[in-house]
This record gives sequence, C-alpha cells and structure tokens, in this order.
Amino acid sequence: MPPKRRAPTSGSQAKEKAPRQSAIAKENNISAATESEIKEAFNLFANSDKELPSPSLRRALTALGVPPTSPEELQDLIDAADPDDSGAIVYAHFVAVAALKLANRSEESQQKEVEEAFRLFTNLGGEDGKITMACLKRVAAVLKEDVPDSVMRDMLLEANGGSGVGRGVGLKDFEGVMRRAGVFR
Repeated sequence: MPPKRRAPTSGSQAKEKAPRQSAIAKENNISAATESEIKEAFNLFANSDKELPSPSLRRALTALGVPPTSPEELQDLIDAADPDDSGAIVYAHFVAVAALKLANRSEESQQKEVEEAFRLFTNLGGEDGKITMACLKRVAAVLKEDVPDSVMRDMLLEANGGSGVGRGVGLKDFEGVMRRAGVFR
C-alpha cells in the first residue's frame, strides 16, 4: 500500500524552498540565484536559436555588471565562449565565462558597490554617516513599502550586532550584512 500523502499546508505556513542548483551551476561553482541572473542576461540577447551572437557577449556581461575591461579581454572571452568560432555562444559556455567574470570581480569594485549601496541609505538623511531608523523609514516610504517599526529595529540590531537601535549601522557593519547575505564573497 502506498504511503499516505500529507495534507497541503496553508500558504502562510509553507516554507519557501531555495531554488536547487542545476548541474551547470554546480559545475561552475555558482548558486542557483547567480545562475538565474546569468540566464536572464543571456536571454536578453539570445537569438531565436537560444544562442548568444558573439558580438553580444559584451552587452550581456555588461548587463550582469561585469563588462570586459579591454578589447583584448573581450576577444579572449569570445574565444573561450565560442571555441569553434561559429559566431554563436551556447548557454553552457556563456555561464562558464560569466561565472569566471563574477568570481574575479576586484575587491576594489566590490568595495565601491558597497559604498554606493550604503550611500543610497545615508544620502536620505543618515546621521554621521550611519544608517538610522529614520533612514530606513525614508527608504521604505520611497519604495512604498509598509514595514513595521519592529522589523526595522530588528534589521538595525542584526546589522550592528545588537549594539542598539540608536547606534545605527556604519559602513563596516553594512558591508558585513552584504557579505552574509551572499551579495559578495
């Protein structure tokens, strides 16, 4: 006799499962979320045959935020992604090239991205270069999100290691949150 099936749980109680890593993501040592971003960039420029024309590689990588740094690097990437020089790049080869570029982002460019993201919060009213409760409220209002104060308090406490809501979140704490969230390695 087959095992009994469990009754479906209600939507509010069901836990969302993280997307599973595909074989190609495992092969290139990237997360399912990163592969999803790569796939989105590929599909933006892919032709009807589900191939990326070689001249579109630069645009696809730029869409991912990792443009080639020189014409020579672009040619090297095209040579790697289109080894048979057919003029078209298949998805698996694009993933390999994009994963390599994403993994090799310089520490300097990552730091710049963290600082830019931090400024998005602090330019909206941060005191002494820190993200405060007022900053979070302004950002939530700009995004038209109704976020309870208790959630914002928890966000601040999580980010600053429980040092108190009044302390705010400095750049170093913000960078730590970004790294823990997997935005940067």
